[in-house]
Amino acid sequence: MGIGDNLGESFAYAKEALVGKWVRWILLAIIGVIPIVNFILYGYSIRVMRGIKPAPELEDYVQLFIDGLLYLIISIIWMIPAILIGAILIGGSVIAMISAPDTMGVAAIAGMGIGFLVTFIVAILCGLFAYIGIIRFARMEKFGEAFAFGAIKDKIGEIGWANYIIALIVLGIVMFIVYFILAFIAMIPVLGWIIMIAAIPFFVIFSSRFICNLYDSAETA
Repeated sequence: MGIGDNLGESFAYAKEALVGKWVRWILLAIIGVIPIVNFILYGYSIRVMRGIKPAPELEDYVQLFIDGLLYLIISIIWMIPAILIGAILIGGSVIAMISAPDTMGVAAIAGMGIGFLVTFIVAILCGLFAYIGIIRFARMEKFGEAFAFGAIKDKIGEIGWANYIIALIVLGIVMFIVYFILAFIAMIPVLGWIIMIAAIPFFVIFSSRFICNLYDSAETA
């Protein structure tokens, strides 16, 4: 499935999941804006990543909450390398600048810039592995599968590193454009915020389905 086809199928999937299922849409929208409770929405995205079609029912809230919590934990664990590198490189530069502003100022600022760049690159790499890890967790329902580094690397290889990265970049651009437009719509009193809130579950389902299709594309590559 090409990127364009994936975008189209993912949009149709999200539309089918919500349009006409107004109770589901309203519940997911409300859930999506309540801290901690919104784990349920991300637990629902885990079900979407299992490849269930049509979209799964919104039921068993306790399990959805647990899956959403594990989704968050997996994401955080995968980002630990970037967090540590950022703390060492950026934090070290900040400490050097504070301790000796006259002699270390320029060097510390340069070090901070390099630190931000390295941290950004590592965070992107961690994110690439995290996406596949989360889908492995969704499919196999085993927490440890989210960190099977070798299997994850092999899966990305099957998808194609270039295809995988380009697809995620395209997804990111599409999401950015849409959220940019919605940001202006949000300026409309009351109605704007209602539209913003309603858009949350749509784009969570849309992006989850897109990544799910990307994962499955390795089987037909």
